[in-house]
Amino acid sequence: MQAARGAAVAAKSPAQRTVRARTGLFAGIAVSVLVLDVVTKLVAVSQLAHRDRVTLVPHALWLTFTRNAGAAFSVGTGATVVFTAVAAGVVVVIVRTARSLRSAGWAVSLGLLLGGALGNLSDRVFRSPGVFRGHVIDWIELPHWPVFNIADSGIVIGGVLAVLLALRGIEMDGSHHRGEGSSAEPGPSDSAASADG
Repeated sequence: MQAARGAAVAAKSPAQRTVRARTGLFAGIAVSVLVLDVVTKLVAVSQLAHRDRVTLVPHALWLTFTRNAGAAFSVGTGATVVFTAVAAGVVVVIVRTARSLRSAGWAVSLGLLLGGALGNLSDRVFRSPGVFRGHVIDWIELPHWPVFNIADSGIVIGGVLAVLLALRGIEMDGSHHRGEGSSAEPGPSDSAASADG
């Protein structure tokens, strides 16, 4: 009985190691995005808050300090509390989903999304004018694009990566989803994609 139980544990350990590694990758990326976002916002507040727009690359890149009470593109500036609640809900969903991660691609995607969501959520919670009503600090400006921050970048890149993974049929558990008309047997390229995913 004990031998059978030990064999079962040994059989599970490679999968458990994979989940642990993917969870570590997910957490490391989320923390990195969050820390980078917080630090750059502190610098923006201290160095840009009382300055005119700073040109880094003429006609291409500026540093422009703004406080955003709304969502992306300054939509819904009167509903800051609602956006705070939604962001908190997104964080909870991402953390719960990440428990079963076995895909490196999804670990990166969800890590970027979580780090970005936490970065902007921390502004909503801790910045003026009050708890859960705080304005998000934005400071990067590109042509024909609203001013944004590192957290926004993480969310956009993570979202694009999630779409690409879904289009390729890569599931969060590392498996490769096939269309209805396809053969059930994976080909060499599919096996490699699943291993990489």
